[in-house]
Amino acid sequence: METQKLKIAVVGLGKMGLLHSSILSTFPNTKLVAVCDKSALMDRLYKKIFSPLGVKVIDDSEKLSSLDLDAVYVTTPISSHSIIVKKILTEGKVRNLFVEKTLSQDYTQAKELCSLSKQVNAITMVGYMKRFSVIFGKAKELLNKGDLGEPLSFKAYAYSSDFLGITKESKSSATRGGAVRDSGCHLIDLALWLLGDFEVKQIISREDTLIGSETFISFSTQGSMGLEGQIDISQKMQNYRMPEFGLSINCSKGLIEVNDDRLFLSLPNGDKKKWYKHDLNDGVDFFLGESEYFRENKEFVNAVTEKRTCQPNFDTASKVDSVIDQVREKSGDSK
Repeated sequence: METQKLKIAVVGLGKMGLLHSSILSTFPNTKLVAVCDKSALMDRLYKKIFSPLGVKVIDDSEKLSSLDLDAVYVTTPISSHSIIVKKILTEGKVRNLFVEKTLSQDYTQAKELCSLSKQVNAITMVGYMKRFSVIFGKAKELLNKGDLGEPLSFKAYAYSSDFLGITKESKSSATRGGAVRDSGCHLIDLALWLLGDFEVKQIISREDTLIGSETFISFSTQGSMGLEGQIDISQKMQNYRMPEFGLSINCSKGLIEVNDDRLFLSLPNGDKKKWYKHDLNDGVDFFLGESEYFRENKEFVNAVTEKRTCQPNFDTASKVDSVIDQVREKSGDSK
């Protein structure tokens, strides 16, 4: 007898919605039932693409309730996450949700979504796909083994040249929420995952457009065990055509230097080790965007199939929103 497939819908058909839709369509145990987007122009285009495949194209997430779905992906702009997720969970028709980063606009909204998801026993995931990188996974493995001793301090960066050369009057960075919420959230999540919870101590420096959207920010952190850190986030860094994330973690028995492509380990006795992505079995069954996207989708689908929790879920993702709120507060930013 053929195994019943998970019925999934995707709300929001921008870049990320199309990416997840494409990956989900390659899994043997999933069926993309519907896609949802409010744009009338996109509606006509998507009907030409999806209707021949038997996928419904709808213009309102309220219409999902009649489709007997197993899970929904929410890939709309961040400002709409809270409204859409609450509507889906309170209707009670779908309990399992994948939400693209960040979970919400602020920590208050994120906590509300966490509470609501627990009330209905939802399986949740938020799209912090860097956790599924083989190279950052290797760093996590080395830290967890304990051979490097206790982490003493760290420096972390998220660099891109997306807004290199823009004027202060530009509104382009604001459409993506500013550097912290756009790309820096991935780095904050990595630091929390690798090193544990921390709080923001102070803002070291910051550069904004006139409309209040930061393009660069540097801030210091303090962990519960005294771990000190510095996080630098810039969307106008020269020579970073593609975004890059990296951490340098100083431990009592060694130093880890890791970025998207490689990991260097330095030991007190002078020994050095290095790994690159191709050393760590980075292959996936279907490559689109980055291999991490395939792995995070597979983990979420498996969690729903097996009726178990997965990471990063709403609870862990809400910690990123908490840190972002602290950055805003320390910056005197009321947004």
